[in-house]
Amino acid sequence: MKKLNIKKGDTVKVIAGVSKGQEAKVIKVMPHDSKVILEGEGIRKNSRHTKPNASNQEGGIVKQDAPIHISNVMLIDPKSGEVTRVGRKKVDNQSVRYSKKSGEVIK
Repeated sequence: MKKLNIKKGDTVKVIAGVSKGQEAKVIKVMPHDSKVILEGEGIRKNSRHTKPNASNQEGGIVKQDAPIHISNVMLIDPKSGEVTRVGRKKVDNQSVRYSKKSGEVIK
């Protein structure tokens, strides 16, 4: 399986789909499905219908964060604040991510 360029905690911008143009933080990465889950107001949500139970007394329709394919999001460069592609290079015998726009290493 190839390494993904987006990790949990990164700030990304959605470049395609219903939530296009929105910026959000990655809360979960699913590498086997090549999908990410983002947190934010303008981000797409799925509706789930639930029955009343002990944890949810009322039941009803619950909104959940929907997974978005990793190709539909782009990392935001921490230095310039613009979207950027991500590269990998060796620093001190470790593979690190860096911004192709500014050349800065991404933590």
